Amino acid sequence: MDKIINIGYGNLINSEKVIAIVKPDAAPIKRVVSAAKDDGSYIDATCGKKCRSVIFTTDSRIVLAALTPDTIANRINGEVSGKSLIIK
Repeated sequence: MDKIINIGYGNLINSEKVIAIVKPDAAPIKRVVSAAKDDGSYIDATCGKKCRSVIFTTDSRIVLAALTPDTIANRINGEVSGKSLIIK
């Protein structure tokens, strides 16, 4: 079953389709994001805030998010502030 997670400001993403979550600071990532903007294969989910994460998906889309990669990874893994969201 698909796991939908919040990537900030009410934007949701299917975590099963996430390949990588990286910081947008490196020059190669900036070039990839720029190319994706040019060909329309990116989704800006920052709601006007600073981009802190670039999410690569299995369907060759790039999603820009305002949350940090660590925060998004914790949400994918079912954790909030180091505590598991999974009830046993």
